[in-house]
Amino acid sequence: MPTAQPTTETTTGRDDPRLTAVGLLFEVANAMERRLAPDLAAAGLAGSEFEVLIRLGRTEGASLRMADLARQAGLSASGATRLVDRLQARGLVERRACESDGRVSYAVLTDAARGVVAEVLPVHVATIERWYTGVLAPEQLEQLNDALRAVRAEVHPDAEQGAS
Repeated sequence: MPTAQPTTETTTGRDDPRLTAVGLLFEVANAMERRLAPDLAAAGLAGSEFEVLIRLGRTEGASLRMADLARQAGLSASGATRLVDRLQARGLVERRACESDGRVSYAVLTDAARGVVAEVLPVHVATIERWYTGVLAPEQLEQLNDALRAVRAEVHPDAEQGAS
């Protein structure tokens, strides 16, 4: 993969397009998190909880190994355990032992969680459309998704399993 070489004009930092790119990425991510939070709070969910429910819901069998869930969600093993414990206490996730390996457990979406996701998802997607994807032409959205997948493959390759 070609790497952009800094030029004299960009090494000062002020006009460096690499700093602009990462700065814009962080600004957009932070702003979208703030825009989406009220939708999730109305359903009694934190952003990290909804992320886990969506990841499970978009995965074949609505389940993931706990270790994979932690990697994909950017959590430590203990952080994923605590989050799944909270969701399990609310009846939104079940933990299932692996039949072939007693050291492995899976987080599995419950029917109750499917109901919560079905209730929240239309509002969540409408907010995403209003503030993010709706400001892009379809080809721009496709290019953005391709670009973000390429970056994710480098900076967070563990997230790719079961991700889309």
